[in-house]
Amino acid sequence: MSKKTDRVIMNDDIRVSELRCNVDGAESLGIISTDEAMKKANELGLDLVLIAPDATPPVAKIMDYGKYRYQEERKLKEQKKNQVKIDVKEIKLSVKIAENDINYKVKHAKEFLSEGKHVKFRVFLKGREMANPESAKDVLLRVWTMIEDVAVMDKEPKFEGRYYNMYVVPQK
Repeated sequence: MSKKTDRVIMNDDIRVSELRCNVDGAESLGIISTDEAMKKANELGLDLVLIAPDATPPVAKIMDYGKYRYQEERKLKEQKKNQVKIDVKEIKLSVKIAENDINYKVKHAKEFLSEGKHVKFRVFLKGREMANPESAKDVLLRVWTMIEDVAVMDKEPKFEGRYYNMYVVPQK
């Protein structure tokens, strides 16, 4: 896992003469010198953090930076926890697949779809099969007719490299 490399400019690292200063959760101090802002931050026992260094004049905020960083990390963890992970199952087919093999793979695809998983069908083209890629599309369309009652085609059969791919999702 990589950490954020954005360096925050705060306290003694601020190298501007004047800045627009705000106190966290309180009033705006207006445009004051950096020394005055540092004194005010020290009186309150907080940090002076440069928020918008490119503004004219730069904007700084007097806040408890450790507490702020902790709250931001908590927000990120909460967002990650609420994310929905989509499970994609891949089913490989071939151009010369037998009918009973298609039925077997379609049965598994229907199980996956009933569990709410997405299914990606792939037909690999070997050697001379590359001369006629439409045969792979025909296999996928044959599969589609068997599962169209339980699925929605998210991506039409598409030729990519040596594969013909089709992506289906469960019906709502």
